[in-house]
Amino acid sequence: MKKFIITTLFVGLCSLLSYAQNSKPFVIPELKEWKSDNGDFKILHKGRIVCSPQLQEMAATFVKELRTMFGMDWEVCTEGKASAGDIALVLGKKRPVHSSEEYKIDIDEKVVITAPLSVGVYWGTRSLLQMMEQNEAHSLPCGTVTDWPDYAVRGFMLDCGRKFIPLEFLRDYVKILSYYKMNTFQIHLNDNAFPRFYQWNLMKTYSAFRLECDTYPGLTAQDGYYTKQEFIDLQKLAEQNFVNIIPEIDVPAHSLAFTQYKPEIGSQEYGMDHLDLFKPETYTFVDNLFKEYLEGDNPVFRGKQVHIGTDEYSNKNQEVVEKFRYFTDRYIKYVEKYGKQACVWGSLTHAKGETPVKSENVIMNAWYNGYADPEAMIEQGYKLISMPDGWLYIVPAAGYYHDYLDTERIYNEWTPAHIGKAVFPEKHPSILGGMFALWNDHAGNGISSKDLHDRIFPAVQTLAVKMWTGATPTLSFDIFNQQRYQLSEAPGVNQGGKIGSGKGLVYEQDEVLPNTILPHREAGYSYRVEFDLDGKPETYGTELFRSPTAVFYLSDPIKGMMGFARDGYLNTFPYRVKDERVHIRVEGDNRSTRLYVNDKLMADLQIGKQYFNQGKDSMSNVRTLVFPLEKSGDYNSRVTNLRVYQQESPNAKQKSSGK
Repeated sequence: MKKFIITTLFVGLCSLLSYAQNSKPFVIPELKEWKSDNGDFKILHKGRIVCSPQLQEMAATFVKELRTMFGMDWEVCTEGKASAGDIALVLGKKRPVHSSEEYKIDIDEKVVITAPLSVGVYWGTRSLLQMMEQNEAHSLPCGTVTDWPDYAVRGFMLDCGRKFIPLEFLRDYVKILSYYKMNTFQIHLNDNAFPRFYQWNLMKTYSAFRLECDTYPGLTAQDGYYTKQEFIDLQKLAEQNFVNIIPEIDVPAHSLAFTQYKPEIGSQEYGMDHLDLFKPETYTFVDNLFKEYLEGDNPVFRGKQVHIGTDEYSNKNQEVVEKFRYFTDRYIKYVEKYGKQACVWGSLTHAKGETPVKSENVIMNAWYNGYADPEAMIEQGYKLISMPDGWLYIVPAAGYYHDYLDTERIYNEWTPAHIGKAVFPEKHPSILGGMFALWNDHAGNGISSKDLHDRIFPAVQTLAVKMWTGATPTLSFDIFNQQRYQLSEAPGVNQGGKIGSGKGLVYEQDEVLPNTILPHREAGYSYRVEFDLDGKPETYGTELFRSPTAVFYLSDPIKGMMGFARDGYLNTFPYRVKDERVHIRVEGDNRSTRLYVNDKLMADLQIGKQYFNQGKDSMSNVRTLVFPLEKSGDYNSRVTNLRVYQQESPNAKQKSSGK
């Protein structure tokens, strides 16, 4: 009996001690190793970030983020040792064991982040911020984190050629990628739409090159572009956030922006979206274009890598194949001449030939095995970034590839070792990592940058896990998918327009006077905005609310109807403001925008269709709206009882639209 009592007490004590141990903190990407301890580290309103002068700038950024996210007032200290209550950033003397990005966090009476290199220290601060934002006290569980990535390249590619993406969006995405330890951002700077939507006339088909260009005046797209200084500053921001920007100029296919500007370098045989590889002036043009962004002590392309495209060129005959291979080899060596590492799409299985193409120190985006067989490319000596189209291509509202990535399947089944049907051993030395892509194939389909964000962000969170942790996440997808909503996009970033952290009524104001700044910039999907309107006659173009990305009109500029504009698209409702009192309700999600007047549905602007070529071809017409709230307009009517309601984001349950 005595033995039974002692055994029972021992088991009970062990259970109590086990219960007292802290569970592994939820962080995206998932922490590799966690050694638990008891208790919590209490984050005070004021404190010290202790570091060497070498890490002073990083510590200052961390202090700003603590203020932005939690209203804390910490300071940087570069002298003395850390004491109880401090957070210390330390560059260790030991060489990396697992990865150059590895780091360790010891959380006890003080917090110490240690890493061999500054990038590891920075990733440690990301983990701390994510832990802190998941509880109201912003406390940290005591224990030890040891963390490192399985893959060195963890990235995202965005097509800015077919749709202009605002610079602010790119800057925010540098911060978002960084917050989730994604370290590569490929920016696709030129491309063209499909000619079937332009009467099959390539010279009338939409195309764009998004960089300011002095060498060829008039080449730069007038509906949206980045100045050289803006692009330089974007890369500097990325460097501060340990994100590598890879600029891409896509040649010799996808090059309609260049041939519309200079038709004599376009191919008459393979299509004007192809450069003519048999003309000397083609090489003069491309040489000078790359040179503008590569030369000098302060080049526009600052990073280590430059992408030269080389995707989907015709292989109609062997003569053109050999010329394509020559072109690819030439521009690999051309960018290397400026000290850059070349990145290519490749297409060297599609274009088999005898002309040698340099492979040493060349990175290839492996997207479709029919264009570049990954096993053959590895054998030839290329280093691969895994981005299989069937898994990782988003083409918004197009009806092929994915509208939203199938994040559950990716989480459960994919790693960078899976390239199409080819499956390699995990952490294969020739596979640098992975990348997913968003292509704006259907230029003119009404999609907004907010709609792009709605598709990209859940993919970032999911693929951050799979590119860092590889095949071994310990959480089930259901738990991961539930907990990911506890985390913000990044410090100071709110592309999704989330108001607070709750659902239901999130903001109200008894009266909205004209020309007033409101406390919230916008309301994101899914929302309900309602107010009472004492209507008065309004001139065409009268705004009710505005944000930097959208306008909601009381009277639109064309028809004088209630409506909204964003990303250059105007959508109107069949309702004109009259001299009467009405209750207005606007509901929006990632599929439609709905207007109710006195609880009567006036219009449901769902994703519709545009038809071309006598109905033979069609394109989506997306009419969504992230509701603008930053500033009220100059109107005659009276707006009272403004209420904003927030519901669950629809992308929580959104599945892929299929291949």
